[in-house]
Amino acid sequence: MRVGRQSNNASAHRISKDSQGAHAVMPLQAIATERLYQQVARQIADLIRSGEWQPGERLPPERDLSATLGVSRPTVREAMVALELAQLVEVRSGAGIYVRDSASDITASLQNGIDTGPSPFDLIAARRVIEGEIAAIAAARITKSELKAIADAIRKMERDIESGQQAISNHEDADLMFHLRLAEATGNTVLSSLVEPLWEGMRKPMFAAISRRVSLPDNARRAAREHWAVHACLANGDATGARDAMHAHLDTVRRMLLKD
Repeated sequence: MRVGRQSNNASAHRISKDSQGAHAVMPLQAIATERLYQQVARQIADLIRSGEWQPGERLPPERDLSATLGVSRPTVREAMVALELAQLVEVRSGAGIYVRDSASDITASLQNGIDTGPSPFDLIAARRVIEGEIAAIAAARITKSELKAIADAIRKMERDIESGQQAISNHEDADLMFHLRLAEATGNTVLSSLVEPLWEGMRKPMFAAISRRVSLPDNARRAAREHWAVHACLANGDATGARDAMHAHLDTVRRMLLKD
């Protein structure tokens, strides 16, 4: 079965004519989009409630669910995390995903007013487009002081990793500092204003949960090395190399998010 785009409803109105030609107000429903991973999570939750999978039973592998539902594996991965956040399933490392004995209502969980955040894979894809170009533009015009500030951010990240303080939960995070300083080096205030909102999505429950699941923080040292690769291209004024290095860095993050 293929998951289509669904919508939630909210009250709205339109004007139409009655039989005498007079105008009358008629109720309509405003359309609000729902994230694709939420649609998939809701469909799987409905199957669990209908008895397709019993408490304690293992769900099919993500690749099988992806083929059956007609969506990408990243979308299924995100749906599983949403179900885990809703306490409907339990992810057992190396063993698979199991229906919990006391399952909650996914509908209530998805509509309880808490924004679990954007699709992590959409977020990384957007960062790849925007920050790849940021790196290329910065390489063509970066100053010595800006280059030093970026290097200082990477060194701070390395110190924070060693001391166990590296995290994306606050604005002092050196990883974020690296990306912000790189954007500022473009000299384009619009581009520099785009980076932090992208990172706000990484602070949402969805990204945080999927990061914990694949132990993404454990790969911070690799991220620091990849930051140095971007820095080397900046120092050489190599715009193409800087773009490619940033793409490679974010491609690594995407692969990590799909790690079994």
